[in-house]
Amino acid sequence: MPFDPVAQQPDFPGLERRVLARWQERDVFARSLQARAGGELFRFYEGPPTANGRPGVHHVEARVFKDLFPRYRTMKGYRVPRKAGWDCHGIPVEIAVERELGFNRKSDIEDFGVAAFNARCRESVQRYVGDWNRLTERIGFWVDLDDAYWTMSTSYVESVWWSLKQLWDAGLIYEGHRVVPYCPRCGTALSDHEVAQGYATAVDPSVYVRFPVSEGPLAELGASLLIWTTTPWTLISNTAAAVGGSIRYVLARAAGDDYPVVVAAELLEAALGEDAQVLRDVAVDELAGLHYRGPFDFVPPPDDADWRYVTVADFVTTGEGTGIVHLAPAFGEDDMRVAREHGLPVVNPVDLEGRFDERVGAFAGQSVKAADAGIITDLRERGLLLRAGEYTHTYPFCWRCRTPLLYYAKPSWYIATTKARDALLAANAGVDWHPEHIRDGRYGDWLANNVDWSLSRERYWGTPLPLWRCGDCGTVTCVGSRKELGKLAGAELDDLDPHRPFVDDVVVACPDCDGEARRVPEVIDAWYDSGSMPFAQFGYPWVPGSVELFAERFPADFIAEAIDQTRGWFYSLMATSTLLFEGVNSYRTVLCLGHIVDADGRKMSKSLGNILDPWDLIESRGADALRWLLLTEGSPWVARRVGTEPLDEVVRRFLLTLWNTYYFFTTYAGIDGWQPDADPAAPTVAAVAQRPVMDRWVLAELAEAVRVVDAALEAFDATAAGRALTGFVDDLSNWYVRRSRSRFWAQGDATGDKAAAFATLHECLVTVSALLAPFVPFVSDELYDNLVRSVDDGAPDSVHLLDFPTPDAAAVDDELRTAMAAARRVVELGRRARNDARIGV
Repeated sequence: MPFDPVAQQPDFPGLERRVLARWQERDVFARSLQARAGGELFRFYEGPPTANGRPGVHHVEARVFKDLFPRYRTMKGYRVPRKAGWDCHGIPVEIAVERELGFNRKSDIEDFGVAAFNARCRESVQRYVGDWNRLTERIGFWVDLDDAYWTMSTSYVESVWWSLKQLWDAGLIYEGHRVVPYCPRCGTALSDHEVAQGYATAVDPSVYVRFPVSEGPLAELGASLLIWTTTPWTLISNTAAAVGGSIRYVLARAAGDDYPVVVAAELLEAALGEDAQVLRDVAVDELAGLHYRGPFDFVPPPDDADWRYVTVADFVTTGEGTGIVHLAPAFGEDDMRVAREHGLPVVNPVDLEGRFDERVGAFAGQSVKAADAGIITDLRERGLLLRAGEYTHTYPFCWRCRTPLLYYAKPSWYIATTKARDALLAANAGVDWHPEHIRDGRYGDWLANNVDWSLSRERYWGTPLPLWRCGDCGTVTCVGSRKELGKLAGAELDDLDPHRPFVDDVVVACPDCDGEARRVPEVIDAWYDSGSMPFAQFGYPWVPGSVELFAERFPADFIAEAIDQTRGWFYSLMATSTLLFEGVNSYRTVLCLGHIVDADGRKMSKSLGNILDPWDLIESRGADALRWLLLTEGSPWVARRVGTEPLDEVVRRFLLTLWNTYYFFTTYAGIDGWQPDADPAAPTVAAVAQRPVMDRWVLAELAEAVRVVDAALEAFDATAAGRALTGFVDDLSNWYVRRSRSRFWAQGDATGDKAAAFATLHECLVTVSALLAPFVPFVSDELYDNLVRSVDDGAPDSVHLLDFPTPDAAAVDDELRTAMAAARRVVELGRRARNDARIGV
C-alpha cells in the first residue's frame, strides 16, 4: 500500500488536531520562517486585539485573512515576520473591571485606590490571553505569540512618550477649552474617531417651545420666538437664540392658538400645521439683537452679562425645526463659537457625571436625560410648550459602555491633526484599499473633514500623558523617557512603573522658575497606543536594536481589519506615522473587511452579547471549513452571517468534493499498487503532450487554475482565488474522474493509459494541496503528507514548506480548454433535452 488508507467519511476536526500535533512535532512554522531568512521582506502588522474577554467568531475573520496572505507570500519566497500584539489600555478594560467590582461611578475607583484598580486592569487583559492563543493556534493562524508586544509594557509606554515628545516639540500638542463629545458614565472626553464608532438609532423628545419676546413691537403683540429642540435639558442653560441671515421669517399663529410666534416661513406648516395663519413678515434685522425671556432662570449669567438676545449665525438652516436655534454654549460646538464671537456667557449647571448641580431646583441631582420628562411637564404647566412628541434619529453613544454622549465644554489636550490634513490626504491617495471605494469614500471623506485629535482621557488605566505642569508659573514640560524624567526629578527611575499612580508621584523642577511641576492627571487615548505599534512594538528608539528593526519593518506592506477600523486603527496608524515620520504612512495595502453579523443582521460584539462561540463551529465542522467560508464565500467587503448552515454547505460542496476525489485516488492506487516515480528524471508515464485528451485537458485546467489563483492572491483577492479553486476541484471530481473511471478500473495496463490516469490525478491533487495551503492549511497538509511524504522520504516535511506552484508551461492548452468547454455545454444541453423529454440517462 503506497498510501495510507483514507476514511470515506472524514472527521475534519479530528484530522486538524492530528495535523496540529504534526506541525508542533516538526516545528513547521519556525522552519517556514527560517527557510525564507534570505528572502525579500514582506512586512505585515498585526492589529492588536484586547484580550479582556474571550474571542468570538467575528474575531476569526480578520485573523484568517491575516494568515492567508503571509502564508502565500512565504510560499512565494518572501521573508514574512509575524509579531503578535496585545492592546492593553483603555476604557473597555476599565469598564470590565468596574463591572466585576460592582462600581457604578467613576468616584468608586478613587475610593478603591488607583493602584489597586490598575492592578486589576493589568490582570484583566492577561486573563484571556490563553484563550486567544489557543484559538489562534486552532484556526491555523501562524503568528509569533512568544514575542508579542504588549501596549502596557514599559518599553512600549516609553516609546509612546518619545513620540508625544516629538509632537510637543513640533508644536502639535496643545490644551484647549472647547465643547467635546463626553461620556458621563466613563467620565472622559472621546476623540472624533471614537465617536464615529458609536452612532445608533435613538428616540428623543421633540419639543416646540416659546421664548416670549421682551421688547419692541413684537413684544407688544405678545409674540414669542418658536424654537425646537430634541434636548430639553439644555434649555436650562440657554443664553441666546440664533436665526439665519438669509431665511425668511413670519409672525404666525397656529389654528386655535392665541399666542403668535416667529418661525421660518419655509417651516410654517411643519411647525404650526396647515391651518396656521400668517400675520406678517418679520425681517432678520428686526430680530437681530432682540431680547427675550428664557425658559428657565435657575442659573443667572456671571457678572450680570448681557444675554438672551437673538444673534445671526451661518449654521442655522431650514432642514428641520423652526429656523430659530436656541444656544447653550456649554453643550454645543456651534453654540460655543457664537458665544465667543459675541461675548455671551457660558452657563453650565451639569457636573462631570451628567447630573444637574444644586442650583437647578427640583432637577438637582438628576441625570440630564432623565430630567427631560420633568422639564417638559414644567414648560407645559407654564404655557411655554407648544407641543411635544418623539424624534427618531441617529445619535452618538459611547462606543464601549453605550451611554448617550453629551457635548460638554471642558479643557482637553489635543493633537493638531488638522495641520497635517493635506499630508494625510496625500498619504491616503497612495494606499491600495480593498475595496477601492473606501479610499475616496468612507475614509477619504473622514480625512477631508478631519478635526484635531482629542488626546487626553480623564481615566486611570492608560499611557500617562507625559506632561508636567508647574504649580507656580504654569510652565508645561514634556518628557520622552524615564531617563529624561529621572534627570528632571534628580532621581534614579529605571525601575519606575510608568503607569498611574506611580508616575503621578514624581515631582520635577520647573525649568522657568523655582517651582515644582507635577504631572497633569490625564492618560492618553488608547487608540494612540494602537497607532504607535509600528515603532513602539520594538521599544523605539530606546531599546537597543529597535532603530534598525523599525527601519527594516516600516511601513507595512499589508494590514487587515474590519470596516469599523477605518475610524479606529487604520486612522490612528496613518495619523501617528504621518505626523512623526515626514508624511510617510505606515501601511501600503489594507483589507477593510465587512462585519460578521448575527441572525438579526447586528454586528457581533461583546457589548451586545451576541457573540457566536467559534469553538462550537470548529469542533463540529472544522477550522478549515470556517476559514474557507470567511475567505472565499461571498464578498468579504460586506456584512456576512456565519453559522452552522453555511458551514455545512462549505463542507458538502467543497471539502467533501475534494476529499471524495482524494479517497477515490488513494483507494484505487492502493488496489493497483500504483505510486509516483521516485526519480522524476526517469518517468514511467508519458509526457503531457502524449497523454490522453482527458489528462491533457485537466492538466491544462490545472495550469490555468495555478495562474489565476497566483494572480488573485498577488492582488489580495481571496474571493477570486477561491472561485478558481472551487471550479477546478469541481471539474476534477465531476468531469475528469467521472469520465475517467473506466481507466482506473481497467484490468492491466498494457498501453500505459491507467498509469497516465493515476499520474495525472496524483499531480492534480498534489498541486491543489499546495494551492489550498494558505486557505485550508490542515486538509491541504493532510493530502500532501499522504500523497507525497508517504512515498518520498526526501520531500519537505509539510506542504507549508513548499514553493507556491507555478503553471506547467507544457500543459497550457487554451484551444483544448475551449473545445472541452463546448463539449461540456453540448452535454449539458443534451441532458436537459432528455430531462424535458423524460428520457433517463
